[in-house]
Amino acid sequence: MNLWRKLLAEFIGTSLLLATVVGSGIMGVALANGNNAIALLANAAATACVLYVLVELFAPISGAHFNPVVTLVMRMHGEIGNRDALAYVVVQLVAAVAGVMLAHLMFNLPLIQLGIHVRAGLPQWISEAVATFGLMLTILLGRRHRPAAVPALVASYIFAAYWFTASTSFANPAVTLARALTQTFAGIRPQDVTGFVLAQIVGAVLGYAVAVALRAFAQEPSPATT
Repeated sequence: MNLWRKLLAEFIGTSLLLATVVGSGIMGVALANGNNAIALLANAAATACVLYVLVELFAPISGAHFNPVVTLVMRMHGEIGNRDALAYVVVQLVAAVAGVMLAHLMFNLPLIQLGIHVRAGLPQWISEAVATFGLMLTILLGRRHRPAAVPALVASYIFAAYWFTASTSFANPAVTLARALTQTFAGIRPQDVTGFVLAQIVGAVLGYAVAVALRAFAQEPSPATT
């Protein structure tokens, strides 16, 4: 029963996250009169705000992963077992698609559309690796040093990463897959998904390794105290 509560929290959180990402992109484009900077600002702000809310609400229940690579890192860290991790990932993927469909439904669009926005090439892949690397550091080091601030830290990082990465920071395989099913502002071509996901996995593993190294280093006595 406890696992089902966690999975329900992951489903609601992930689906609302995707509905916000896609829905705010649709609304931003509709109101920006062709100004992509305004549309991106609206998209980034809405995503950061909903992330803050969702992490605050669901972290005590499921850990508020909403992201397969976060679940992967927590499995590597020994905080979740294989069965639960697999269940988390399946629910996140299904919920992400449901969130995109919900956004389409709210804006009277076809529920499923294959993405058409080209997001391929080395700069995009590097951006996704960097975005995911930073997200892992934010989560892991934030939980150690500023646990109460993690929702704000994650929201702030994602808002910034929308702007400083060429890919606008998907940083989430479930988000990437689901956004391949929309032709709106937030979309991505299905053939570009694999490169994004591989880059995200690399970034997540590197972020975990660096976080572990930094935490180990922080536990060593400084020269001034020896």
